[in-house]
Formats: sequence, structure tokens, C-alpha cells
Amino acid sequence: MNRDIDKRLGAWGEALTANWLYIHGYAILDHHVCYREGELDLIAQTGETLAVVEVKLRTGDFATGSEAVTLRKQERIRKALGRYLSNHPALDQLYIRFDVCQIAAPDGIETAEPEVEYIENAFY
Repeated sequence: MNRDIDKRLGAWGEALTANWLYIHGYAILDHHVCYREGELDLIAQTGETLAVVEVKLRTGDFATGSEAVTLRKQERIRKALGRYLSNHPALDQLYIRFDVCQIAAPDGIETAEPEVEYIENAFY
């Protein structure tokens, strides 16, 4: 049961982030891409920049979303991006940026006004 709730929360967080990106002029190229190496939550483009976006949704006060993107998680994202770019070589010409979108939603998907904080260049 908890796993189903986590999946719904994750999908909701990714949808909120995709909407935020769209409103701010990004084109959403892909979402929830999974490889053995790791997972890519959202891949978006703005101008000549490819934004690889890690979405972190929190319902409690423990660690911020960006703090949850550990060095190990960053490495998995980089490896997954390498696989993604090998399948989409035209994107390899873009500037690549790793962003984090952290969402505070104390009432989960019932949160009326979740707080969205978007961090560009969150890691390299």
C-alpha cells in the first residue's frame, strides 16, 4: 500500500514540475526514464539548454529535497543521462544542466498550494 502511495506522490510531483517548467517556457522532452544505471525524472529543453530535472517531493520537515540528491544519486543520474544521450544523439549538442525541483506538500496530493522551489545547476 505504501508503495502505491509513494508512486502516486512521485507522479504528482513530476506532473507539478512539468507544469512549472511548461509555464516557464521549457519544452518537456521526456519523463520518468528508467535504465539499469538510474532514473531520469524529467528532461526538458529551454533554448540551447537540456535540463535534467530531479524531482524531490517532501511531505514532512525532514531533509530538503535537494539534500536528498546525494553524490551517489548524482552519479546514477549522470550514468542514466549517458545512456539517454546515446539513444538521442541530437541532444548531445545542447548545454547540459542538472536541476532539482523540490516540492513541499505537507498534505501529500491533497496539498492545496504546494511550495515549489526550482534550483538550476544544483550539481555538476
